[in-house]
Amino acid sequence: MSAGSGATRRVHWAAGELAAGPWALELTAQGAGWQWTSLRVLALHAGASQGFATGAEEMLVLPLEGSCTVSCDGEELELEGRRDVFSSPSDFAYVPRDAEVLVTSGAGGRFALCGAEAGRRLPLRRRAASQVAVELRGAGDSSRRVVNYCMPDTFEADRLLVCEVITPSGNWSSYPPHKHDEERPGETELEEIYYFELDDHGHDPGAAYLRLYGTDARPIAFLGALQSGHVVAVPHGYHGPAMAPPGYDLYYLNVMAGPVRSWLASDDPTYAWVRATWGTQAVDRRLLDDEPGTEGPTDGPREGPTDGPRAGGQR
Repeated sequence: MSAGSGATRRVHWAAGELAAGPWALELTAQGAGWQWTSLRVLALHAGASQGFATGAEEMLVLPLEGSCTVSCDGEELELEGRRDVFSSPSDFAYVPRDAEVLVTSGAGGRFALCGAEAGRRLPLRRRAASQVAVELRGAGDSSRRVVNYCMPDTFEADRLLVCEVITPSGNWSSYPPHKHDEERPGETELEEIYYFELDDHGHDPGAAYLRLYGTDARPIAFLGALQSGHVVAVPHGYHGPAMAPPGYDLYYLNVMAGPVRSWLASDDPTYAWVRATWGTQAVDRRLLDDEPGTEGPTDGPREGPTDGPRAGGQR
């Protein structure tokens, strides 16, 4: 199925389908059928390097597995990575548009390049994992941990928004279902990419699930099984829940961008009542273990009225 409009638009790619050249995964804005947002995953053997030009995009270099050195604009930034995406947050680097970049990994690893078309050229920067904002969101079986790498209130960028979410087995995230596809009070227009990994805890590979659905005016439909390395592009419509099956923890990386760098989303009115139940439930204890510095439970930062559409809070 080729990219198109409405319910016929392709939004899901399995692991390996987007491999191209040096990239284990390359989803460009053109490939997604939209304007702003891209994602690449670079897999490097021990001692290997890969260079690339950012062109009109600003990017985050985010280690998924392993550590690396990022060389750009005459500087070298050392990124202390992680064992895997379930173990901890990671250092990351912001690289500007119109730059030549070299990523080198002494021990090898996998590195996400989260991109967005940018109008401004901001400086090269590194952020240590210890300085990354981490929060617990939701409660009960809607509990999840959100790592806010590059959000409007955590890190400066021109258009790029990046966060990652850990959803323990049996829980739902990206819930209540929400959308951010039009500029109006309480909502901003953002394209969004989901990149998934599952922790099978030594069992056979399992599958998580995500639902995407539209409105009468803008139909779109997807409900599918997702495994490690799968990607879903959300051009418009309500998305959620992302469902972690019992026995399998779910990770996803969110990359977003749009005309304005703001994160306001509207809950599907059918399910918005669920949010009010979180105040009477405890946060899933699995998210509280070995997480020093994690903020307390929240339904997310708000930029609008507290009784209206939410600013974020649905990841």
